[in-house]
Amino acid sequence: MKRALSVISIFAFLHSNAQQKPTPDKETKIEAVTITKVKKAVEQKADRTIFDFSEQPNLNSGSVMEGIKKLPGLIVSDVAGMLYQGKMLDVYLDGRPLNISSNELNAFLEGMPANSVERVEVITQPGAEFPATSGGAIINIITSKTAKNYLTATYSGNYNFTKYDKWRHRTNNSVSLNARNKLFGWQLNFGQNYRESMLNATQDDLAESNADRIIRGYFAKSAFTFELGQDRLLLNYDIYHNNNDITTFSSGTFLNNSYQSTDLTSTLSNRHEAVATYQKRFADKSQKLDFKFSYSNSNSGFTQNNLDANRTVLDNSSDMDVYNFKVDYSQPLNILNEGKVAFGGMFDRQNFDTKAQDITNLDYQRQNVATYLEFQTKYKKFDFILGTRAEDYDISGITYNQQENRYEELTPFKKFKFFPNASMQYNLVPQVYFSLNYNKKITLPSISVLNPNNNTYQNPNSSITGNPEVRPTIFDNYEAKISAFDYAFVGYNVSVAKDQVVQKITRSGDVISTSQVNVSEMKIHNFNIGLPIPYMIFNTSIKEMLKFDFNPDKINYLYVYAGYQIHQLPDIETNGFWIFSLNSQIILPKEIKFVANFNYLTPKASYFYLVADKPFNNSLNLNFSKKFMKDKLTVSLYADDILNSQKMAVHSVVQQPFVYLSSKNDSRRFGISINYKIPTKNNLAKEDPNLLNKDKKEESAGEITPP
Repeated sequence: MKRALSVISIFAFLHSNAQQKPTPDKETKIEAVTITKVKKAVEQKADRTIFDFSEQPNLNSGSVMEGIKKLPGLIVSDVAGMLYQGKMLDVYLDGRPLNISSNELNAFLEGMPANSVERVEVITQPGAEFPATSGGAIINIITSKTAKNYLTATYSGNYNFTKYDKWRHRTNNSVSLNARNKLFGWQLNFGQNYRESMLNATQDDLAESNADRIIRGYFAKSAFTFELGQDRLLLNYDIYHNNNDITTFSSGTFLNNSYQSTDLTSTLSNRHEAVATYQKRFADKSQKLDFKFSYSNSNSGFTQNNLDANRTVLDNSSDMDVYNFKVDYSQPLNILNEGKVAFGGMFDRQNFDTKAQDITNLDYQRQNVATYLEFQTKYKKFDFILGTRAEDYDISGITYNQQENRYEELTPFKKFKFFPNASMQYNLVPQVYFSLNYNKKITLPSISVLNPNNNTYQNPNSSITGNPEVRPTIFDNYEAKISAFDYAFVGYNVSVAKDQVVQKITRSGDVISTSQVNVSEMKIHNFNIGLPIPYMIFNTSIKEMLKFDFNPDKINYLYVYAGYQIHQLPDIETNGFWIFSLNSQIILPKEIKFVANFNYLTPKASYFYLVADKPFNNSLNLNFSKKFMKDKLTVSLYADDILNSQKMAVHSVVQQPFVYLSSKNDSRRFGISINYKIPTKNNLAKEDPNLLNKDKKEESAGEITPP
């Protein structure tokens, strides 16, 4: 027991020891300077948890979706969506909302290579500066780099394969170029992703299907930074293209007749985004004024052709335009000891329309005008944040009623509402904090939910549709948390949602229907704990460990995460579940780093109106990596879901008899990943990532895209 309680003391020592700097007794002539950028694998802050992808081979091999599924406390599934420590996540890319979800979001993240990601931030307490539509929490995927005063170039490549019923291959390649001169800095990041996969599924005793999937993704990100005296102008343009084909063989029973069907579904999607940011800077570095304008367009086409009958089953398309302008200002303010005030405004306009067989069946418009005010201050050992955001919504549109053969107006949503937030943090001792947080948020129905064409496959036994009539969800989020030295923490949070949008699955005869509906009120309770344990604690005395001077990146350790969640609904009894995540690092001879990651969710858990008969997450992942050529080349060998235990099996509880669904994909994969920092004329810059310690120090002078 004493050893377990001493874990925090050891990491406190490591933290302070890593930051100690010797004081010279006499003048020393400096012959050369080495610039070192220090990163952490995981960093806990008051409002967010930051996961570094760039230096973790176990995360940056494969796709972004595969990487984020390994993050402790994060649940990703087709039926539960994306949750972190019990909070529904809104997905951002480089600080800007993607405005997509469900099937389109999964395809987007599967088509994006994980090695193009710098870090992932899970913002558990979005303040007033974030849109109130951020819901319970935000996952912000940061792909931007930092431009230096010389050219830097990095190549990343990955190949892996799976073997289920046959061999399938996956590969991705990307190149990142960064440079800077006296006038401007520039960045170009481009790459491709090719992915073959399989998915087997069953629907009750009605149907079975086998889908052979080919996913092709291409992306290019460009940016320019112009220094205008103290001010800065940033210009970004990003493009993403996905071309996916799925061949599905299905068989089943409908109206006492058996059938077999072979279908080809094709999805072609494009996303363009342009952003212009002007950053006004002042003599006081903590005083900032930012103007940002962004425009994005997303369009997709989806077809399903029955190869047996040579006919088109589905022919859908969608087009979305989003315009956004925002102003943010902050400056120091003497409140109590020291503080800051921030305020700003935003205008957002979204137009979205969908077509089926050339008939426009949804024409949707959303306009949002907002302003916010937030104060931050410190008093002795206390940190305080108090703010509010005022938002005005105007949502309208028309939808096509196919049964009535006429157009109908959507239920309009016109509302002005305040969304307050408050945080208090008490610093018990250096690097040990106790915090209380509250915020009110809103989640507008996602495009995927509203889209009447929200259907990726149709057979006689399936009916999947969007619901243009669902209402926005209002969240009240409460949290209490104790954290120590970035890695150890204990927390509890509860999220109270009104009109939560959930998925319902019902059966009528031989047809299984999937629909989205509002629930009057729902609560999600979440308790979680994280603890790092150095392996040396089991064979070395505490006294000897505290004398030991070492780099924490070179030690063997186990990181333990455990969480308990329960989703409470008003009309049914639900079961809670445990989430376990174990992450182990062992340094082998020749400085080969071995990382093992195990994730498990207990079965029989309730996710809204579904019960998991198998855990949504149950996988063991192994990774061996080594650096060569003075750390310029990193090579990794890995195996994901080595036990082939990842499987989804759920049943609905809306009606009896229950509806049972299950699916299994070829999640067990083996591969190799390389990351090569192409040599340039200037070799003074060096990255020294530490998995367990040291403060993250990053210069911001050349940052291309602010998070």
